[in-house]
Amino acid sequence: MLFNYAPPSLIKPVLHFTSSFALSPRAVPHPVNKIPLFHSLRIFRTFAAMSETNSASDSTPDHISGTWYSVPGLRLRDHRFTVPLDYSIDRNASPKISVFAREVVSVGKEEHLLPYLLYLQGGPGFECPRPTEASGWIHKACEEFRVILMDQRGTGLSVPLTPSSMSQLDSAEEVAEYLKYFRADNIVNDAEFIRVCLVPEAGPWTVLGQSYGGFCSVTYLSFAPQGLKQVLLTGGIPPIGNGCTADSVYRACYAQVIHQNEKYYKRFPQDVEIVHEVVKYLAESEGGGVLLPSGGLLTPRGLQTLGLSGLGSSSGFERVCTICLRGFGIL
Repeated sequence: MLFNYAPPSLIKPVLHFTSSFALSPRAVPHPVNKIPLFHSLRIFRTFAAMSETNSASDSTPDHISGTWYSVPGLRLRDHRFTVPLDYSIDRNASPKISVFAREVVSVGKEEHLLPYLLYLQGGPGFECPRPTEASGWIHKACEEFRVILMDQRGTGLSVPLTPSSMSQLDSAEEVAEYLKYFRADNIVNDAEFIRVCLVPEAGPWTVLGQSYGGFCSVTYLSFAPQGLKQVLLTGGIPPIGNGCTADSVYRACYAQVIHQNEKYYKRFPQDVEIVHEVVKYLAESEGGGVLLPSGGLLTPRGLQTLGLSGLGSSSGFERVCTICLRGFGIL
């Protein structure tokens, strides 16, 4: 029906997009052929809108560039890249997937020759932030950079990893075979693909890695240092020293975790009794916990994970206290 009634300017890019995803039976292992690549109507609408309005001079068969639009204080432009699923084989033989990135600059700087900064989001599994105004670190970065917010493969508006798509695979082995294409090495490969497309003369750029994005940044330094001018890390440094394992990193954190807990209970002493009562209630419940609306089970160990979001941020103590007072006061 689309091809009967849609305008030619939309049909042509959609035909290209779908035909570029035609999978060769000999290209990759069997499970890949089962993964839906248009995962939702929102992806199709986004791609269609970009195809309708893109500037021909900025677009190639592997790169569709949208037009500039505004949020308060910022100008944004969306990009969609057709990249290989598997970079280890010939690019023409590999199935193709779609990777989404958003370009952000300060108002009036659309045509300025600014250095590029790629932001690698934490996670894994989270999409990049969606700026709604010039604020926070993006506002600061846009003072001197052209910021690229890339949805890592498997997240956001890039080709997804969802329960729906994974359910189309027949076994855990097939899921594992497919998931291996979504690790940090291929996130770096996608970043290099985008850098070559966007940066004038394929020059190096700055990378800002947050949390898991920091892990990806260190992988970037290992696999493709020629693409990097500098790397900035915020809370995401993997174990890289001799004898430095994940266990040794966690052991080094224990003292700080204890310190933060002591600070919290000193600030909110009434929560000592509440938390003890909640832990006792959970431990004595059938199955060792309480069933959550999501279907999960809240256990005493699960309760401790509140510290991940609450004890390391500026307003986290207050959030944990609110949960204790409002959420656990009913037990």
